[in-house]
Amino acid sequence: MAKATKKRPTGKSMKTGPRPASKKGQPTRKASSQAEPRSNTKQSSAIALLRSTKGASIAALMETTGWQQHSVRGFLAGVVRKRLGLEVESKKVDGCRVYRITGERNAQHNSTGSAE
Repeated sequence: MAKATKKRPTGKSMKTGPRPASKKGQPTRKASSQAEPRSNTKQSSAIALLRSTKGASIAALMETTGWQQHSVRGFLAGVVRKRLGLEVESKKVDGCRVYRITGERNAQHNSTGSAE
């Protein structure tokens, strides 16, 4: 027995116009290059540790956030470096790797040109 196939409409009866970006009454979300971390979150506490002059080790970040080691490493690469665009410096201090936020990458890219 052969399966019966449904025929799709071939005419232009379907609406093909552009779709609206968002529904009415709902605010659109803008991508922010200067995303500020919310207070009292695991990410904000981790960023505060990384912004300190001493920096933070993976173990210190694990203890503060409760994350596992691979999650802390993913946070440093994915959130801190890529999404927030912050420069992270790492160096060995007494045989332990310490990470510290030194500033922003592409500072000229993030600033808007107001001298038009």
